[in-house]
Amino acid sequence: MNDDTLKLKNQLCFPLYACAKEVVKKYSPLLDAIGLTYTQYIAMMVLWEKKSMNVKSLGEHLYLDSGTLTPLLKKMEAQGLVMRKRAEKDERNVIVSITKKGEELKAKAYQIPEQMSACISLPPEEAKMLYQLLYKVLGQISV
Repeated sequence: MNDDTLKLKNQLCFPLYACAKEVVKKYSPLLDAIGLTYTQYIAMMVLWEKKSMNVKSLGEHLYLDSGTLTPLLKKMEAQGLVMRKRAEKDERNVIVSITKKGEELKAKAYQIPEQMSACISLPPEEAKMLYQLLYKVLGQISV
């Protein structure tokens, strides 16, 4: 046995965890200004693009289970950002759709990616490589 295997500095999971936590922390003041949490923001990004989809598909896009997504969507519905309704053909499926208010919020969110890129000063080629590596890891561990 080698004690190095249990050193924090040798764990890939730790810098991934710490970076994710710190990046979300940087998002917080920007998102507070538009009334969203980070998880609500990523859900809204999918809905700004897709407009409407079933909850299961939304969860797959965000890597979130229904136990996390359902209360999130209830809060967003209470804020008037989304609307949930059961599918007519299969009532087990819940369809979530963006509302007019949710669509209007998009204009307030446009500056957020640019503000975040100022916090993380990676050259574009390194940012692209990091993006590709993270999705590679995500694809391998989420099967």
